[in-house]
Amino acid sequence: MMKKNSNKNIETFEELSNLGDYSFIKNLNCDPNSKLNGDNKSPREIFSGHYVLVTPTPIKNPIYISHSQKFFEELGFSEALTNSEDFIKMFSGDMHNISKLTQNIGWATGYALSIYGTEYYAQCPFQTGNAYGDGRAISIFEAIINDKRWEFQLKGAGKTPYCRGADGRAVLRSSVREFLAQEHMHALGIPTSRSLTLFTSKDEQVKRPWFRNNSYSKEPEVMIDEDVAIATRVASSFIRVGQIELFGRRARKNEHENALKELEMIILHLIDREYSEVIRKDLSLEEKVILLANEFQNRLTSLVANWLRVGYCQGNFNSDNCAAGGFTLDYGPFGFIEMFDPKYQSWTNGGMHFSFFNQPIAAQKNFKSFCNSLKLLFNGNSESLQKLQEIENNFSNVMQSKIENMWANKLGIDKFNFELFEELINLMIETKVDYTIFFRELSNIPNDVYLLEKSFYKNLENEEIKIKWNNWLEKWKLHINLKDEESTQELSNKMKLINPKYTLREWHLVWAYQEAENGNYEPVNELQNIMTNPYSEQTKEIEEKYYVKKPSNFFGIAGISHVSCSS
Repeated sequence: MMKKNSNKNIETFEELSNLGDYSFIKNLNCDPNSKLNGDNKSPREIFSGHYVLVTPTPIKNPIYISHSQKFFEELGFSEALTNSEDFIKMFSGDMHNISKLTQNIGWATGYALSIYGTEYYAQCPFQTGNAYGDGRAISIFEAIINDKRWEFQLKGAGKTPYCRGADGRAVLRSSVREFLAQEHMHALGIPTSRSLTLFTSKDEQVKRPWFRNNSYSKEPEVMIDEDVAIATRVASSFIRVGQIELFGRRARKNEHENALKELEMIILHLIDREYSEVIRKDLSLEEKVILLANEFQNRLTSLVANWLRVGYCQGNFNSDNCAAGGFTLDYGPFGFIEMFDPKYQSWTNGGMHFSFFNQPIAAQKNFKSFCNSLKLLFNGNSESLQKLQEIENNFSNVMQSKIENMWANKLGIDKFNFELFEELINLMIETKVDYTIFFRELSNIPNDVYLLEKSFYKNLENEEIKIKWNNWLEKWKLHINLKDEESTQELSNKMKLINPKYTLREWHLVWAYQEAENGNYEPVNELQNIMTNPYSEQTKEIEEKYYVKKPSNFFGIAGISHVSCSS
């Protein structure tokens, strides 16, 4: 029987803890060697089971930075919870010292790694793939809140068996980025994991590679001391394509007698957690799997089309960073595009295969890895295999359709027009425009190119360019087919719900985390307030500060124009 709070506000930590309902550890298999390996904080191979029990390592003397105000409201959490001693302990990693928890130990999971569809094993310290997984992410709580299941996970909570020799910590820099990015993405209307709380410590630092000040280097140059932090992220589940893949690999190689059964278990659990509203319980396993593939394809293609819509680049879209529930997960080396470039990639080690316009292909590679695992459940049934193959083969068509619809909506036209689009993209590259500002200004339905100039990184001095732009605007006007002032305003309002005014620019994030390192957490809260209202017209002061192009002196600067893999 599921515990519910029936839409009541949660005023105390005891009320929250009473809602605990741990389906992942109740319904799936624990690593059989979990209890034989002490605290499970040393790297080791894990050959079977869906999770390992591990207690988080609390950060020393935690300092509260912020919580997501909007997510608190959605969950019905009282603001007073942030003053609760047990609440602070829970979300700063000290759950072992809380007496009122029914489950005071967390769990970490393993997963496989495929990069652009190619299986990798070398990242595992044992070269087998049996020690790759949640190296510093530990799930600590699962509950039914307002009739919806949520899983709470600490990022930076210390070592797990998957830590590969690292320290299991996250630093304040990357934690601020993820904390703000998740809530911004949600406000943009794009499925994502959510942010709950952010804690740091001034009594615990770790060393990380980073760049010198004002450096143009593509690779980190120095080791620096950084404050640790723990961010709590929350999602309907944290099951990844890489996780499905891990059990698929084990079943394919028949690595242990329960390998195929454990694959089936994780698939059925995924359906229960993420797809129960569209996949009935009374269907056969093969029917469920076919529906799962179809629905995941629908979600994944919609997700990536929306990333393109708002200028988001995941940067490291491996199978292990792809949520099997079809939402955005793992904000590591992400970035929101500023000066438009189809090849934009903020991560120095990401390569062009994960660049802005290549994200649909990366998604297709992850979907193929997902389907390869599902095929193992069909026991050679040719009819089911053919149905799944047809879904897999149709991915690019579905993706293309979603992208074309997205561009049509972004441009305010009824039907995608390739010639109009191609001409626009070439002009945007030639003129060097700010992606977000350009489409927001276009949403005002300008009559002349000068009304778009706010988005241009170069002054409009070239007469040939001006003519090209005005010619394009005339062609565009033919497609939007406006009748009068009322229809113009109606279209403008509609486009402004598609084209955000504010996106999370890296130089704003740098300011926020640098101030946080100095003990000033106000910029984090200021950015949260602004970026959780990305489509709204805000005050003139906010517009002058945040609705602006990237300053010229930031171009090429390491840590702003490009980043290493955040940790």
